[in-house]
Amino acid sequence: MSQNPIARKNGLVLQEMPDELLVYDLDTNKAHCLNQTSAFVWKACNGKNTVSDISSLYGNYAGDSVPEDLVWLAIDQLSQNNLLENKIASKLNGQTRRELIKKIGLASVIALPLVASLAAPSSVLAVASCPTTMCEGTAQGGVCQNCACNGAGACTPTGN
Repeated sequence: MSQNPIARKNGLVLQEMPDELLVYDLDTNKAHCLNQTSAFVWKACNGKNTVSDISSLYGNYAGDSVPEDLVWLAIDQLSQNNLLENKIASKLNGQTRRELIKKIGLASVIALPLVASLAAPSSVLAVASCPTTMCEGTAQGGVCQNCACNGAGACTPTGN
């Protein structure tokens, strides 16, 4: 197993935000929000950089030294969410997130990597649940089965 992580690029839609990176996985219909630390680590995973290299790069970026455990925590989360091409043997050695936070130190808490994920329904399912695309009657008083009239004359699913 290679210890030089490679960020997965295929099947993903990316949207850069000021302090985070939004990643939508087309294969699993999951959206991932990477905070600044996780986004930096993910972008640095080019197959050439080791975890030590990424730690040094992030330290230069942050203006302070960064423990490798912080990068390992990010790599572990990225791997769990299928955002890496290759599997990386974790160096966390069964440590919990809480234990790592204590080890890394309270000063680094702001930089803790975070990958928040949620499943998103596919647009095909949303459209398929509405039996008609136009409201029957007026836009304001329209009637839709298992849907609601959105006020513009179209039905939108209600989830029923």
